[in-house]
Amino acid sequence: GSFNPDKDKRILLFAHWDTRPYSDHDPDPANHKKPLDGADDGASGVGVLLEIARQIQQQQPELGIDIIFLDAEDYGTHQASGKHQEDSWCLGSQYWARNPHVPGYNARFGILLDMVGGRGSVFMKEGFSVQYASDVVDKVWKAAEKCGYNAYFKNVGGGYVTDDHLPVNRIAGIPCIDVIGSDAVNGGFVSSWHTVDDNMDNIDKGTLKAVGQTMMEVIYNEK
Repeated sequence: GSFNPDKDKRILLFAHWDTRPYSDHDPDPANHKKPLDGADDGASGVGVLLEIARQIQQQQPELGIDIIFLDAEDYGTHQASGKHQEDSWCLGSQYWARNPHVPGYNARFGILLDMVGGRGSVFMKEGFSVQYASDVVDKVWKAAEKCGYNAYFKNVGGGYVTDDHLPVNRIAGIPCIDVIGSDAVNGGFVSSWHTVDDNMDNIDKGTLKAVGQTMMEVIYNEK
């Protein structure tokens, strides 16, 4: 979905709408071949972006906004294989980065939302995001601080995550960051990640609001 399509200055917002076909990190091995709901891992980012789209329709920002929902992010190698094949993940963003919706497409920067609705989730500065787009990371974290969401957006470094922002950075050459939820206690992925427990019981309105309002602060204050 493109807002203000004639504007040269643009912001790219995206999330993946697919869910993992197997719960290979579930504590019960009997669930390792079962699909999961993906309420947080997939649907939360889509939900936030749909609400942002609704808000943009009511008041257009000064810049152009492109909202993209990507497929096949979560189709990577099964945990039981013992292998991490990076190119088996993020298939939709790999394709889009090579075949954008507009030939020669460019944006000032991009923001990926992934797992942004979990109860007890916090957001750390993901490693590849800092590597490729540290200024965008700073921009988003300052916006969160301005909105009063320091409790969610932690001013600490996180791990390096293979996610849809990588092809956008590496192939499309657009500086892009990953806003991705972490467990507030151990700093890793939330306990429901890639398990059958990734359902609506774990979704928190406060987390969704913190991310959504922070994104709106970025969108409407970028000149």
